Amino acid sequence: MEGMSVHRFPIQLRFGDQDPNGHVNNVAFVQFLEEARVQLGLLPLPEDAGGPGSFRDLTGDRAAIYVARQEIEYRAPLLHRRDPVWVDVWVTRLGSSSLSYGFRLADEDASTVYAYAEAAMVQVEAASGTPTPLTSEQRQVLHGWLGDPVPFRAAASAGQER
Repeated sequence: MEGMSVHRFPIQLRFGDQDPNGHVNNVAFVQFLEEARVQLGLLPLPEDAGGPGSFRDLTGDRAAIYVARQEIEYRAPLLHRRDPVWVDVWVTRLGSSSLSYGFRLADEDASTVYAYAEAAMVQVEAASGTPTPLTSEQRQVLHGWLGDPVPFRAAASAGQER
């Protein structure tokens, strides 16, 4: 994570996030990723990227960015606690109408990593639902968030190595 443009967000655990085994349920991890993506999209834009507003403002009403695919690799059980879990978010890939976010869910000091994840996103026209290219302003912001691939240990398909 060092040297990359990573944004960190604390996510407060809720009582309802835990399952009968006393640890945070895997479904809650997907919600944590969503919350971090939303917070990232609401950050103020850099001054050289279109002035006031947020990344979400660059999309406007003309388009929407949807999750096309998500992959999560769980590294350690996350037990319910008062301290938040920290979600690091960065961009791992930029396409013409798509991008991928990388995530690390960890303690604040990163001494324990609970999961790595990646979400492939696609921008579509609001009216038609067809993919539409990212604008130059969007690409400029996303390029500033670009970092390394997610350090997954195993491929999603059994028997495949990364």
